[in-house]
Amino acid sequence: MEAYLPDWMRDWHALLQPAIMIAFILLVAQLLRWLLARLLRRSNLPQNVRVLARRLGSFLILGSAGLMALDVFGVSATVLWAAFTSFAAVGAVAFFAAWSVLSNIFCSFLILTTRSFRVGDLVEVLENGEKPGLRGRVVDVNLIYTTLQESEGRASGTVLQVPNSLFFQRIVRRWRGELPPLPAEVARQGAATGSKG
Repeated sequence: MEAYLPDWMRDWHALLQPAIMIAFILLVAQLLRWLLARLLRRSNLPQNVRVLARRLGSFLILGSAGLMALDVFGVSATVLWAAFTSFAAVGAVAFFAAWSVLSNIFCSFLILTTRSFRVGDLVEVLENGEKPGLRGRVVDVNLIYTTLQESEGRASGTVLQVPNSLFFQRIVRRWRGELPPLPAEVARQGAATGSKG
């Protein structure tokens, strides 16, 4: 077709042909949206179903029109889909990799705002109601960990760094005074007292 055009129109043809095709695609998309809205108005569907169907139909029509318009410029829908799924996969992996860190940061914010415990309190994180858990005096609460200073038994003088999210997944016991002895230590002290007597 370009061979039959005058020389001065050949340069414009390269610009006008894609513009006309995109205008035609958008015109057909608008026509389809109008027909969809008209069909839905005449249907006996409930109002909320009609609104949902109109929005979903408009999204599909405009999405298809956008892909066709990109195809006019030489962008393949397959390439776009591959790029989108690649970015989505990388985003999902990054989100799950950072999930524990983000969870701990959010839990540190909750610890500070709800004041479930403070620096200086004695706390115990229980596995269940019967077994003794991690316990010690709170010496620091930062974005990721709460640091507990142990003061009993063999672990005396050591510190535990407990992830902040653990305080919201387990039962937490808190004291404002001295730590009571562990049940195993009470049994040991009772056995030692019995053997002396």
